[in-house]
Amino acid sequence: MNVQNNVYEERLLKLQEIKKLGIDPYPSQISLAGQRISTIGAKELMGEIVLVAGRVMSIRLHGGVSFVDLKDEEGNIQLFFQKKTLGEKYNLIKLVDTGDFVAAKGEVIKTIAGEISVLASNFELLTKSIRQLPNTWHGLKDVEERYRQRYVDLLLNDDLKNVFRKKAIFWNSFRKFLQERDFLEVETPVLENTAGGADANPFVTHHDALDIDLYLRISMGELWQKRLMVAGFEKTFEIGRQFRNEGLSREHLQDYTQMEFYWAYANYEDSMALVEEMYKYVAKETFGKLEFDINGHKVNMNGKWKKIDYTLTIKKETGVDIGKASVSEIKEKLKNLKIEFDAKLDKPRLIDLLWKKVRKGIVGPVFLVGHPVEISPLAKRMKSDPEKVERYQVIIAGSEMGNGYSELNDPIDQAKRFEEQQKLRDAGDIEAQMNDWDFVRALEYGMPPVTGFGVSERLFSFLADKSIKETVLFPLLRPEN
Repeated sequence: MNVQNNVYEERLLKLQEIKKLGIDPYPSQISLAGQRISTIGAKELMGEIVLVAGRVMSIRLHGGVSFVDLKDEEGNIQLFFQKKTLGEKYNLIKLVDTGDFVAAKGEVIKTIAGEISVLASNFELLTKSIRQLPNTWHGLKDVEERYRQRYVDLLLNDDLKNVFRKKAIFWNSFRKFLQERDFLEVETPVLENTAGGADANPFVTHHDALDIDLYLRISMGELWQKRLMVAGFEKTFEIGRQFRNEGLSREHLQDYTQMEFYWAYANYEDSMALVEEMYKYVAKETFGKLEFDINGHKVNMNGKWKKIDYTLTIKKETGVDIGKASVSEIKEKLKNLKIEFDAKLDKPRLIDLLWKKVRKGIVGPVFLVGHPVEISPLAKRMKSDPEKVERYQVIIAGSEMGNGYSELNDPIDQAKRFEEQQKLRDAGDIEAQMNDWDFVRALEYGMPPVTGFGVSERLFSFLADKSIKETVLFPLLRPEN
């Protein structure tokens, strides 16, 4: 039997002993708790009687006195136990282990060593832990173990815990920014008959009562929010989870949080101005700064963001004019750049692979504009060049950090583009968009000029300079063997 198993067995024996003493090791009512640990260090509490509760992080027994380090969500404090104060109850300290939850009542004092402590006059066990916590200095070192036992990782790592406090501020700052500009927060379906609003492979599930297959949404209700524009709403947004059945990487997850807004009587130029202001606001609110080190790039979000052209940027970096190049020429360039690709891919997908190689060298923040119409099935064509669309993407540290456009509201054009996308899908392109005839029907009733924009939690992970998996509370993992 290894050491961990020995500890486990010893704790089970202590649990039985506690029960024999008539003590409930898992009470539902907490009679002593009441004071946040973080407030006790204030001078005005010295000499006062306080009630504290938290997890035992360490125990030091010294005969007739013992010291316990107690931790709650906001702070740590030392509990000072004396046999002469507690009497027979002092003996219960021997049944307490690191990881247990306890509550204590006592006077706030300062020890001889100068440490603010609570001199316990009473205490009670709230939860008996059976499994031993890792060493608080070393924590969990194996990466997969850290993700699998995230609750332990968070308990021992306050810096990691603060990442998620910042993440909450991140999304709330988006919400505050938009609500202050009269955007209405809405909720749209997660389960859909037709997965739309993005180029992605959806997850499929089954609805037993209706006996139909459904898709988990791949966008934050893009086609639903545009239906709301048809219905007379003029400014909407949604923050929620969406799902894409695609590969894992430092930047990608299968389920993640996204925000999308839709704004009537505005176009992509208006949207770009709003997004630049919004990103600066969110960065400042969340991190208190506008300059970041991201994946080795020094990114400064101050100043006016520049625009770069999709076609010209690819041509400048690769020599390929995507408007004139044939499929075979693009494939040859991809081979030269050592970019793997499926030989069956159509021209839009091949162009996208070329662009993804080029974008890695762009520090930003910049707005990428001038996208070809064939890679933007939901965006409105440019009047000056109908082969391009009124679309933009935010590029930061070599990656796409948001996507927006003037929404296509011509039902005839939309129907044709959906038909082209469906042909690609039928030919094997699992990320091509589905033909949503009901959305076309909605457009036939009339949708005003609308601009839309979406950004995922990838932006937060980049600004925090961490992999996206590290900024998710409980990342998806394969089951343990």
